[in-house]
Amino acid sequence: MTFSSMRSVIDRYNKTKEEHNQLGSSTSEIKFWQREAAMLRQQLHNLQESHRQIMGEELSGLTVKELQGLENQLEISLRGVRMKKEQLFMDEIQELNRKGDIIHQENVELYRKVNLICQENMKWKKKVYGTKDKNGTNRVLSLTNGVGIGDDSNVPVNLQLSQPQQQHYKAPSGTTKLG
Repeated sequence: MTFSSMRSVIDRYNKTKEEHNQLGSSTSEIKFWQREAAMLRQQLHNLQESHRQIMGEELSGLTVKELQGLENQLEISLRGVRMKKEQLFMDEIQELNRKGDIIHQENVELYRKVNLICQENMKWKKKVYGTKDKNGTNRVLSLTNGVGIGDDSNVPVNLQLSQPQQQHYKAPSGTTKLG
């Protein structure tokens, strides 16, 4: 039911209601509702018939002009559906492009970080394995804990982390307690 037909039903109802208040007759109200019910049944029938025709059913009674009108109506509807679908695809493509740009920026940042780590690793490798002096022999750099690497710099060094060992200290007996 369209808005205008609903509006006209409401207007007729209000008009009949005013008439009823003026006349005080319940028969006019009954007649009004009978007419309204008949009109609503006819509108429902018309909508059902139109729906069946749009679905391609019960077309045998239509003229060529009516079929052409139905075809035009379907083409207009189909154009609207295609435009909506195309808009949804375009929105999705834009969103995917935006996400792709974010991922690209993240990849660039990660690549930069990996390069920095590689440069740091090269610095530490040079410190651990030493550098060559003027004679072409390996010169050893000592590490902070006094461990150094000898002339055989191709020997791998395995460093492992270990859990700190607990140290048990006894408090001197002559200490004062605070608190």
